[in-house]
Amino acid sequence: MQSVTLTTDRLYLRELEPADTDAVFAACQDPEIPRWTSVPSPYTREHAAEFVERISPQGWRDGTMYNFGVFTRESGALVSSMGLVRLAQLGAPVHQAELGYWTVKEQRGKGYTVEAARAVCRWAFEGLGVERLEWYAEAGNEGSRAVALRLGFVMEGTQRAKISQRGTRRDTWIGALLPSDLGLATATPYLPYDPARPAD
Repeated sequence: MQSVTLTTDRLYLRELEPADTDAVFAACQDPEIPRWTSVPSPYTREHAAEFVERISPQGWRDGTMYNFGVFTRESGALVSSMGLVRLAQLGAPVHQAELGYWTVKEQRGKGYTVEAARAVCRWAFEGLGVERLEWYAEAGNEGSRAVALRLGFVMEGTQRAKISQRGTRRDTWIGALLPSDLGLATATPYLPYDPARPAD
């Protein structure tokens, strides 16, 4: 797929470029990012270059990851790396995707992550035909969970030993956002569970 760009009131979302490597490297020196995500630790400039120059563009080309660099429109500063990941279920009949993100330490608490993620979620629903958008985070990642809740994700519970992080299996929280949560229609009708409804 050809990469796309998205804009919000304060932000510009685009594919990462080689010139962004130093900013990605600097951001991932924050220990909170490797603590809660799958980025390598310690995080080297070579890791940043590999992600920016090979992994991210390859994801766009082969449809496995649609990753955006999120930047402020005012100064062009890097805010976040955000996108749709693990897209194996994007096609019919499943039409599902997963939202993932990390945010630069200095840019947290400004509402940027929610603002950018709203644009990505809407693009997923309207541009890609996603019918269920999932969010996962290691149980205890309150910052990521707060963002997901502000986006309207409904928390669906805790999955035991869902992820393997640095040699240890860990529990995860899971949430989901549906197009109907944003007032959008889907090609496939949704029939929510109703205990009073007779079985089909």
